[in-house]
Amino acid sequence: MTAKSPKGQSFEAALAELEQVVADMESGKLSLEDSLAAYRRGVELLQRCRGKLDDVQQQVSVLEEGALKPFAVDEDK
Repeated sequence: MTAKSPKGQSFEAALAELEQVVADMESGKLSLEDSLAAYRRGVELLQRCRGKLDDVQQQVSVLEEGALKPFAVDEDK
């Protein structure tokens, strides 16, 4: 299990690490202390992923409200 800062990771890297943390925990091979550390890391990664998704959702909302216009199909062509 790596201990990179979730703030510096891309969404994809954080998600991949989160999936690995979950797999490690589900394996049942971690000690109690390692399970707790993995859980903490998983929470950090989950917060990173949720934060990034929230940021992207906000950007899409801004685009939908201002820049994006409905696409009109010219049926004469």
